[in-house]
Amino acid sequence: MTDTQTRPAGHADSRPEPTGPDLPRLGWRGTLRFVWAQLTSMRTALVLLFALAVAAIPGSLIPQRRISPVRVDDFIAAHPTLGPLYDKVGLFGVYSSPWFSAVYLLLFVSLVGCIVPRLRVYTRALRAQPPRTPRNLRRLPAYATAEIAPEDTEGAATVLERAARELKRQHYRVRVEEGSVAAERGYLREAGNLVFHISLLFLLLGVAVGALWGYRGSSVVIVGQGFSNSVTQYDDLTAGAWFKATSLKPFNVVVKDFQVKFETGPVQTGAARLFRADLDVTEAPGDPTKPVALEVNHPLRVDGSTVHLIGHGYAPIVTVKDGQGNVAFSGPVVFLPQDGNFTSAGVVKVPDARPDRIALQGFFLPSAVQQGDQAPTSAFPDALNPALFVNVWSGAPVPETGKAENVYSLDTAGLTQVKGDDGAPLRIALQPGQGVTLPNGLGSVQLDGWSRWVKLQVGDSPGAPLALGSIAFAVLGLCLSLFVRPRRVWVRLANRTEGEQGSTVVEIGGLDRADARGGLTDDVDELATHLATGTAGPQAQKEASTT
Repeated sequence: MTDTQTRPAGHADSRPEPTGPDLPRLGWRGTLRFVWAQLTSMRTALVLLFALAVAAIPGSLIPQRRISPVRVDDFIAAHPTLGPLYDKVGLFGVYSSPWFSAVYLLLFVSLVGCIVPRLRVYTRALRAQPPRTPRNLRRLPAYATAEIAPEDTEGAATVLERAARELKRQHYRVRVEEGSVAAERGYLREAGNLVFHISLLFLLLGVAVGALWGYRGSSVVIVGQGFSNSVTQYDDLTAGAWFKATSLKPFNVVVKDFQVKFETGPVQTGAARLFRADLDVTEAPGDPTKPVALEVNHPLRVDGSTVHLIGHGYAPIVTVKDGQGNVAFSGPVVFLPQDGNFTSAGVVKVPDARPDRIALQGFFLPSAVQQGDQAPTSAFPDALNPALFVNVWSGAPVPETGKAENVYSLDTAGLTQVKGDDGAPLRIALQPGQGVTLPNGLGSVQLDGWSRWVKLQVGDSPGAPLALGSIAFAVLGLCLSLFVRPRRVWVRLANRTEGEQGSTVVEIGGLDRADARGGLTDDVDELATHLATGTAGPQAQKEASTT
């Protein structure tokens, strides 16, 4: 019969309910201490580093507003659902978004919290003496003995001195005690770990400095024209959050000439052999102009800014007259290369033509070749047979809105493609010096010649020296942590009696503080051989044990 069955009806159970242990309340201080311990753990630092790498991926896959606002607007227009959502969460400005900055700052704080306690421990370890000799050296991973003959009293007295000198020669830090010697080396291993983590910290700092104050922009400059280092002169400009336009150094560059050579032999035909721009550089208003040669991979440094030559191409010189006989446009137009033979695509926009605005869209071929009914192609990257092939568009004039527009593509909204007498789209082929009259009284088009253009990239990364130096020190610290062996060795004198004769035995024990590596047993054996003395010559009895 159970206890429930014997209990009278209506009887209340007076036994106390079982309870768990009475744990102390954590409190707000304990909570903060716990959060700080979790944040400053190495595991959290690794997780944050991985999260930072993952968070940077959208910045390379999705157009960024600071780099290309036009592409961002096109993306939003093409994706009416995703575009506004991406904009709200900051995917069009990843590197300046609050969530990316939060991960970055948390990683910075986590590294600082990891490094500071380890610095304290390492400082105490540098001041401390090697640990005392263990009671039983036989239990160590490496163990050897050397016997000293009874009559060799001088050797027995000086064996510890010789052991200390030998260990110091091997760069051990030695502690001599009564009857034993303790030695330790490999402190640079932990120093390497600290140098690596501190370098990573300064690397993040250097990247942050460059991201906040640095800038990088590019500009296409036609040969014979110039570039001034101001915001309005850049085709695209990427700058840090704390960058100010007034911080740009007011230097000026004029592209006097651009020399280019291509391989004409049977091997690697068309390969680049020379790209060089001859510049006139003025570092500040009123300063004298100095000639400079700018080549690929040989940048120009002007007052803290770096100028790179990163591209080149062709710019056909076109003159367009409207239906009223007025020159509506005249000058070089940048065409962008599409292949290795510099087949270049571009657009000539003439919004001021009257009575209708005109636009030309087509290709410039530096070495035009046409076979039968096939489309013309460029057979060589140099200008051996330049020709311009364009289609013509026209439309009613529209008021200017001031909205940014891509100069390398044509928006055909409101335009109609001009057709020839046969009803097919009008296609014009021009060589330098040739012109053609457009139908329907639209005007005329003439190819006056061609010029070259170069693309200059100008930038300043104030955090780059700090970041590069940090990388070098990080590699140094990593090498120290990988190749330095933290090791401890102990030498002790012990008396042993065998039969009627007594002898002195030197015990040597070794311990690797890092992962198991080869060479410890051999080093201990060599030290035992070095310390062994006797009238009949060195004799060492070696024993090795593994634990």
